[in-house]
Amino acid sequence: MKEKGTKLVANNKKAYFDYFIEEKYEAGIALAGTEVKSLRQGKCSIKEAYVRVENGEVYVVGMNISPYEQGNIFNRDPLRTRKLLLHKSEIAKLAGVVQQTGYTLMPLQVYFKDGRAKLEIGVARGKKNYDKRESIAKKDLRRELERDFKVKNL
Repeated sequence: MKEKGTKLVANNKKAYFDYFIEEKYEAGIALAGTEVKSLRQGKCSIKEAYVRVENGEVYVVGMNISPYEQGNIFNRDPLRTRKLLLHKSEIAKLAGVVQQTGYTLMPLQVYFKDGRAKLEIGVARGKKNYDKRESIAKKDLRRELERDFKVKNL
């Protein structure tokens, strides 16, 4: 029986704080068998990861998939560079965007969609310190409003 729907494995909240995300793409990940099993257990981190385009191919660097406990000799290096699966037109568009100054590709989340491992990557532009302060102020205001609303409903 094939799985339906999506199951979130890892999320990169720091990317949304440090960058303006302008576009999002969904890419498949080329993985070994034990890596998929480890992902299904939720053992993945993309906090320090970034995406690189070279020679017409896209790679995610620094994505940590912990070794599978029952994997023994079949386990791969947890921090190895993994190939992303995208259409040629998407790769060409991403390569063009990355060559502009100030833009980078960031992994946003890892999830399973209909049983297949996917990585959402975002075209990101770095925030300045004053932008980050603005984000913190908005978040605090929203939290305060929610707290006030909760008190009024009690």
